[in-house]
Amino acid sequence: MNQPRSIRLRKAPPVTADVNKTDGPGATPSAGPEAIKAIPVRHPGRYVSAVVALALLGAVVYAFAQGKINWGAIPDYFFDDRILHGVGNTLLLTVLSMVIGIAGGILLAVMRLSKNPVTSSLAWFYIWFFRGTPVLVQLFVWFNLGLVFEYINLGPVYKDYWASFMTPLLTALLGLGLNEAAYMSEICRAGLLSVDEGQTEASHALGMSHTKTLRRIVVPQAMRVIVPPTGNEVINMLKTTSLVSAVQFADLFQEAKDIGQNSGSPVEMYFLAAAWYLIMTSILSVGQYYIERHYARGSVRSLPPTPLQRFRAAVLPTRRTKGVPA
Repeated sequence: MNQPRSIRLRKAPPVTADVNKTDGPGATPSAGPEAIKAIPVRHPGRYVSAVVALALLGAVVYAFAQGKINWGAIPDYFFDDRILHGVGNTLLLTVLSMVIGIAGGILLAVMRLSKNPVTSSLAWFYIWFFRGTPVLVQLFVWFNLGLVFEYINLGPVYKDYWASFMTPLLTALLGLGLNEAAYMSEICRAGLLSVDEGQTEASHALGMSHTKTLRRIVVPQAMRVIVPPTGNEVINMLKTTSLVSAVQFADLFQEAKDIGQNSGSPVEMYFLAAAWYLIMTSILSVGQYYIERHYARGSVRSLPPTPLQRFRAAVLPTRRTKGVPA
């Protein structure tokens, strides 16, 4: 029988490229690979769209510059006492309405998630009604309930005429706050449902009650989902307060409208009100950014730099280490 012969393989010596190899004495090293010349792709559409956008912007600016607008009236009334009073009332109404909306939204969200069919049905009906009717209609309903009820009678606690009880401020709070609670309930419910059920089961296994589980386990984790849309609701509420001028509440829009009618510059005062709304919404947007950043600490390993940090890195000179040449 033929025995198999062992075959011994020899390793080939590694091939190395010596870029400094010379062909003879005095010869220069051989040239390396030719550098790649990267040619950027042209995007003519970007330039065309930029030119069109700038042309449209210029046309709008030119049209307003040629219009019969008394631009000097805006700085004259920008810090008027009535305007500042309207700004303060707008901010106050925004804060109080959002407090009512957030508190009511949390309560409604818990009711919607309850296993009690009566509680869940009542919460669903509330959300269905207030989300299905316009805010302006709700304001007029609250304001004109005095035509239906002459008195408000709470027994020994309070009794008065409805017209005296339902002030413009209370009308605005009820119309805006109760409507906002319907929207905040869905935001809170989405945040609570985003937390894994295993968190609740683990807390119950440790002997924690349902209320304590919500307060210490579920809600802190749900805030990362709840905060961004809540910030949008705050900004939207600030702008929605302009509707309360229909019920004679002295907010920013109402004060600007009154000044415009008395001074003969209604359009200029509308521009002034728009400028104040832009300032306030911009400040709220900055606050929303940092609140979202605070609650995002547990979801990302390293937070991205803030706009102020990026500005410092781009504008301010960096510190160089001593002894290292520039």
